[in-house]
Amino acid sequence: MKIGVLALQGAVAEHIRSIERTGAEGVAVKHTHQLKDIQGLIIPGGESTTIGKLMRRYEFMDPIREFSAEGKPLFGTCAGLIVLAKEIDGGEEPHLGLMDIRVSRNAFGRQRESFETDLDVKGIDNPVRAVFIRAPLITSVGDGVDVLSTYKDEMVTAREGHMLVSSYHPELTEDFSLHQYFADMVRQYN
Repeated sequence: MKIGVLALQGAVAEHIRSIERTGAEGVAVKHTHQLKDIQGLIIPGGESTTIGKLMRRYEFMDPIREFSAEGKPLFGTCAGLIVLAKEIDGGEEPHLGLMDIRVSRNAFGRQRESFETDLDVKGIDNPVRAVFIRAPLITSVGDGVDVLSTYKDEMVTAREGHMLVSSYHPELTEDFSLHQYFADMVRQYN
């Protein structure tokens, strides 16, 4: 099983390391033709506006929408969550607009307010180590969205069918349980 990581910006190597710890093969996706060779795709953190611009420049928008329409799993972390969201607070145009969530950018503050914590995530037996860096927040969800975890009563992990998002960076820890959860989703949908 191959799981790709969109390699336009972000912690690509760290995501690949976590994927490989699940027993799947991790692939850095730099070209749209690579999407046909993978069963799941991670959109990593970084800066959502920049990721959106790069996805448009390298013509990833429609191919990723088609990938999703085929029911292939997507996982957005931090800025990747913003890229997948249907609505962004502040009137910013959505990027892919695939997941029925509304998000607020940088809701957890500036870089200096970054922190780590353990989260209870529905479907995972052990607490998940999470790194929040200028993290977005899920402010509302549609009827088909399952909130998997909260931090101080705020939604930070969610799933809608074949799509998974987290406000935080699970790839920046030694804990690969959220990547294992995603790998299990990929197996389920392929």
